[in-house]
Amino acid sequence: MRSGSPLPRMSRRGRVTIAVLVGVFALFTLLGWGVRAWTDWLWFDEVNYTEIFTGVLVTRLLLFLVIGLAMALVIGGNLWLAYRLRPRLRPHSMEQATLERYRMALTPRLGTWIAIISAVVGLFAGLSGQGRWNQWLLFRNGGDFGVKDPEFGVDVGFYVFQLPFWRYLLGIGFTAVVLAVIGSLAMHYVFGGVRLQGVGDRMTTAARAHLSTLVAVFVALKAVAYVLDRRAMLLEYNEGAKLYGAGYADVNALLPAKEILAYISIVVAIAIIIFSNAWMRNLVWPGISLALLGVSAVAIGGIYPWAVQTFEVKPSAKEKEAPYIERSIQATRTAFDLGDTKTTAYAANNLTPPASLATDTSVVPNIRLLDPQLVSETYTQLQQVRGFYDFGPKLDIDRYGVNGKTSDYVVGVREINYGELTDQQNTWINRHTVYTHGYGLVAAPANQVCSGQPFFVSGFLGDKAGQGCASQTEQIPADQPRIYYGERMGEDDYAIVGQTDPNKKAEFDRPVGEGGGEFYTYTGTGGVEIGSFTRRLLYAIKEQESNFLLSGAVNDDSKLLYVRNPRDRVEKVAPFLTLDGDPYPAVVDGRVQWIVDGYTTSASYPYAQRVNLREETTDELTGRGTFQLARENVNYIRNSVKATVDAYDGTVRLYEFDENDPVLKAWNKAFGGDLVLPKKDIPVELAEHFRYPADLFKVQRNLLTKFHVTNPGDFYSAQDFWQVPNVPDAPDSGQTQPPYYLFTQFPGQEGPRFQLTSAVTPNGRQNLAAMISGSYVDGEPQLEVLELPDQTRISGPVQVHQQMTNNGDIRQQLNLLAASGQAQVLYGNLLSLPFGNGMLYVEPVYVKSNNQDAFPQLQRVLVSYGDGSSFVALANNLADGIKQLVEQGKRAAENAPPPPPTGDNPPAPPPTGPDTPPLTGELAAAADRVQTAIVEVRAAQASGDFERYGRALKTLDDAMKAFEAAQSQATPTAGTPASPTPSGTPTPGGSSPPPSSGAPSGG
Repeated sequence: MRSGSPLPRMSRRGRVTIAVLVGVFALFTLLGWGVRAWTDWLWFDEVNYTEIFTGVLVTRLLLFLVIGLAMALVIGGNLWLAYRLRPRLRPHSMEQATLERYRMALTPRLGTWIAIISAVVGLFAGLSGQGRWNQWLLFRNGGDFGVKDPEFGVDVGFYVFQLPFWRYLLGIGFTAVVLAVIGSLAMHYVFGGVRLQGVGDRMTTAARAHLSTLVAVFVALKAVAYVLDRRAMLLEYNEGAKLYGAGYADVNALLPAKEILAYISIVVAIAIIIFSNAWMRNLVWPGISLALLGVSAVAIGGIYPWAVQTFEVKPSAKEKEAPYIERSIQATRTAFDLGDTKTTAYAANNLTPPASLATDTSVVPNIRLLDPQLVSETYTQLQQVRGFYDFGPKLDIDRYGVNGKTSDYVVGVREINYGELTDQQNTWINRHTVYTHGYGLVAAPANQVCSGQPFFVSGFLGDKAGQGCASQTEQIPADQPRIYYGERMGEDDYAIVGQTDPNKKAEFDRPVGEGGGEFYTYTGTGGVEIGSFTRRLLYAIKEQESNFLLSGAVNDDSKLLYVRNPRDRVEKVAPFLTLDGDPYPAVVDGRVQWIVDGYTTSASYPYAQRVNLREETTDELTGRGTFQLARENVNYIRNSVKATVDAYDGTVRLYEFDENDPVLKAWNKAFGGDLVLPKKDIPVELAEHFRYPADLFKVQRNLLTKFHVTNPGDFYSAQDFWQVPNVPDAPDSGQTQPPYYLFTQFPGQEGPRFQLTSAVTPNGRQNLAAMISGSYVDGEPQLEVLELPDQTRISGPVQVHQQMTNNGDIRQQLNLLAASGQAQVLYGNLLSLPFGNGMLYVEPVYVKSNNQDAFPQLQRVLVSYGDGSSFVALANNLADGIKQLVEQGKRAAENAPPPPPTGDNPPAPPPTGPDTPPLTGELAAAADRVQTAIVEVRAAQASGDFERYGRALKTLDDAMKAFEAAQSQATPTAGTPASPTPSGTPTPGGSSPPPSSGAPSGG
């Protein structure tokens, strides 16, 4: 009989060999898992976030066990039941004779085979379940949003916290039933409950009852699926409106269809059981019932909604979809925090540089000339000192108050770049015990240039202060300037620090003198202690490095610093957060702190637009100093957390920034309630360095290009949509222009702010449509939009760059800068600055020699005002450029031909002299507006553009009326006539800011 067995027995030696191999594999697998778990625990203990480690680990283990055990029990139970329901007597046939051999092989060890199959299925189900730990924690700890969906009136919290896990459980149920049907059918077939040959019924009564019950359960689950699908429809894409959320056909056809199909599914489930077992006891009517369900699903759930969409919605989609478009607009603006966006009309009808440009104190003095991407090479060359120091491919922008004045600075951290160590330096001892840290936060004012170079004010090494382009003292002092944790640290760049002998300092600290250097011993609280033999063995296994056990550099006081990249560090501490791609350093209370913005996200906000974070945040700078975000689809985002990482000891702190975010509240509750520090505990000095996060701004800006339109009809026609322009100096690259940080004042703002700004253009055109900015006002985020008229002549960034660089005189000068190919001309950030009811553009021009180790130097500044072509200058510095623009504006006014003798001629400004009393307050602002309008009228006359001339006359008329109104309200004072005349050079004063402050003159 043994020779006839389909499963020949293996030799004893073969079984032993396999057992040994399996044992070795299991040993190494468990050892690797144990080492990782133990070292992770030690790391979390170091940063005092063990609740994250235990919370996630316990949750994953419980889900693995519960889901895996449930699946195994369902599969195993049905297999065992199918065996128990086998017929005792089977008719003779060739089929049964063939199956007999398999029955004889399986029966003696049937329990073992069932256990193995169930365990394998349960293993995979458990692995799937443990990966849903985040959904489970939100399911268990989520609350209400306080916002109800517009269709069912259900709180949004159900969709964000409950629905994803319910849908996962439903999927597990379907999988379990399908596998149970397949396994049970196979078992019934092997043991004769289901036959393909022979006389009599093809299926025994017991087998029919078993299988029909499983099919009925499947159909019942389908009824549950239809119910959940009704809710999930609010998350689906509406093809008719090109938006997310249920549309007209969905609500009026598909939603009722889903409800009907749910009832039909329940009826079919009951019919399958009754017809199969209690009445006709065959599969004909159950099959008819299933066919009816299929036909109903196609007809009711497919054909009917298609017919409604095709014949009712498409012919009048704009009207039919209007209410649902409005739902999507409102939900998207709420989900992405766009609801409080402040929109201000900006006429931008002044195309002539106003005289106030030369005397401005709010916008012009703060214009940033240093490009953080270009000058990173300059920082590296001038502040590197040693070849292994590095500042990265992009620096950061922050603001500091120095000598009582706040301005923005280009900042960078002098870090160790292990990739730049020479072959002699790149030994294990040097890499991990000697070159352990960088030194200093180097900063330079963003609006100040010294011989084409940055003017450094901090981060000096040794006696470098006051030498060359540098301040005499540290203006941004750091009591602890050493950088043990930084962006240049890779996954394998761990450091071993600490010495038993206080006189033995092994760590290279900083260069001193010619070729010398100081050494240092780490004294911080960071790091995992590895003084014991057990710890050294543990990390020797983890890092696969024997030097942990053999090297004398590892001693009883040694500590191991690892996970040293600040973004990786926060991500490990808070795995539920999506992190911004641009961490930045700041000196806070004398220590260098990395600030990382953390987002809570969801993909289940009803009716909100769904976006891909990687696609929305990718631009010219992605991958060059900023991290690329994961391909995560979201339709809800909040900047809920501001995280900090101490650059010296690696301390991680999570601060609550959005006190109203239900998602963050759920995560905080899931991990004990005190995981995130409350907003009131944020140090004031730290809060002063918070900035509007770049990736969030990109997502919001991109959405605002469409969702600034709130009228459903206008949204459907898509005529007022905007777009983000491409990089001005490389428009064919397909890369969008990154937003840029500025310390400036926009029209309508009370004073200069540190804000992230971006220009947008009309969809398919290149003129300027709006300026979008994000900043913090009283600690709260504020989005603002300066919207230009539809027919504005103000050029967009790409147009302005082309017009400036294609100007004949300027092109000749740029060619001279390139020195016949011996140097490269590089363009910095093209800044768009609303000023004087017009637009000022500033673009620094750098020159980089082709010589080795050359770095970019600022050589010229391109400036333009108005439409980008009429008033352009290429100057040695910004002050000269502004002066040239103002002179060009004056010449345009002086050289303009006299206006034609018509009744619409603008009055010439009255002569001014030393006896003319100065104007103040609103009267001065009105006079300045009249003067600007007159200059524009004359420039329009000179250009021969009648359309422009007509607009200029209208602007002048409005300005005269405003001046007369201000004149009538002015109160005469001693020495001031009651009816002053507008002057060409008014003196600002009073409570109202003049146009030179950046406020719009006409809007």
